[in-house]
Amino acid sequence: MTAAVLVAPAMIAQPGIFEGHGDVGTVLHPGSVEYEAAQKTYRITASGENIWGTADAFHFVWKKVSGDVSVTAEISFVTTTGDPHKKAVLMVRQSLDADAAYGDAAVHSSGLTSLQSREEKAAATHEVQANVSSPKRVKITRAGAYLYMSVTGEGEELHLAGGSMRVALQDPFYVGIGVSAHNKDAIETAIFRNVEVAPAPAASGQAKLYSTLETITVASTDRRAVYVAPGRFEAPNWSKDNLLLFNGDGRLHRIPVDGGKPETIDTGFATRLNNDHAISPDGTMLAISDQSQEPRQSLIYVVPMGGGTPRKVTEKSPSYLHGWSPDGKTLAFCGERNGNFDIYTIPAAGGEETRLTTAEGLDDGPEYSPDGKYIYFNSVRSGLMQIWRMKPDGSQQEQVTPDDVFNNWFPHISPDGQRMVFLTYERGVSGHPENKDVTLRIMTLANRRITVLTKLFGGQGTINVPSWSPDGLRLAFVSYQLAP
Repeated sequence: MTAAVLVAPAMIAQPGIFEGHGDVGTVLHPGSVEYEAAQKTYRITASGENIWGTADAFHFVWKKVSGDVSVTAEISFVTTTGDPHKKAVLMVRQSLDADAAYGDAAVHSSGLTSLQSREEKAAATHEVQANVSSPKRVKITRAGAYLYMSVTGEGEELHLAGGSMRVALQDPFYVGIGVSAHNKDAIETAIFRNVEVAPAPAASGQAKLYSTLETITVASTDRRAVYVAPGRFEAPNWSKDNLLLFNGDGRLHRIPVDGGKPETIDTGFATRLNNDHAISPDGTMLAISDQSQEPRQSLIYVVPMGGGTPRKVTEKSPSYLHGWSPDGKTLAFCGERNGNFDIYTIPAAGGEETRLTTAEGLDDGPEYSPDGKYIYFNSVRSGLMQIWRMKPDGSQQEQVTPDDVFNNWFPHISPDGQRMVFLTYERGVSGHPENKDVTLRIMTLANRRITVLTKLFGGQGTINVPSWSPDGLRLAFVSYQLAP
């Protein structure tokens, strides 16, 4: 492990509001900083292979702080030549070790702007890409265990860029600005103007709720913000024509997977939708759960994909839709009957419902496997909430996730039937509440091996419905931010 190469602060002029500077990690060409007091401007010249992976190489201008803090600046590169992924960053960092835990708001020469983090020493770096390019001003905020990035364009106020990352830094830690050439042989320069380091409102104080619709690439675990808005929206579904459907304020909305302006789907009289919805296998119909009609409890309807008048499927309530059979003939749902929540199926055309589970306690979240051989669901029958599966007629019920210390919810099977993503809460959490530290995990069904996809602030609304991309390479989910 390579130690930081650092110029002792006592031997240099203090660079503006910062205490020191130096090269972190292995660099071939020593970096430098020039400070212009009148403009609060820092000109950083640096080498370094990258700020990424399990170790970094860059020039860092820093000060030590404790508590919640923000760093804000306008960032530009002196030239557009060189590697398009050369980075200028606003950073919080546990130490000056090359492999230290950190988070940064990274502006690339290409315009790509990302919230990056390494959650613990020597771990891999992950990112949430913003849905804006080359912002005018950038801000990173540490509030408790979470990091947020805000951006602004011309004529805009700073606003949340979407997503957040959990990094449990210990006081005191370093904050500052830095540059990496993204090429170990190169030297690049970036300018930071109107730099501010300021205390941030405490995470436990007044905070505003934001929702971020995100996608994540399963192979790399890199995330991208698609749409950010104040308030709460929930439960994205991914259509065959690459639209994301989500619910908010009792309605369903759609947005292109690469971002844009959401459009509300016409669902007629059904204007009190919850977050239970599904797309038919042929992509022509939507099944929804709505409580706008008497007795004001959730009933299941189907409506054309493009919108229209709903047709009622279930007569009994409450019924919460979750799955559509691969042949399009059957809907699977959770229903409360006589005080017990169980899994039921019903013909999509309407008819009699069939009860599949009879265990005491909650059985919920049914979803068919792509080959139609199983219905996966979650059940509390073993003590903690775990993922189970059964044949479509309710036979051969078996537990899929191991008896571990977590509560597991909402199984979603990949289009090729080989993997299952699900939402994990800590042991002490009851139900599937909102605004909790949660984890998205993936199981390879052939060997039952579980890996972590990402950690986030979420829960209810994050991944309640099927959300795999049609090619099985990505997933959609909603994260939440209680931003100060």
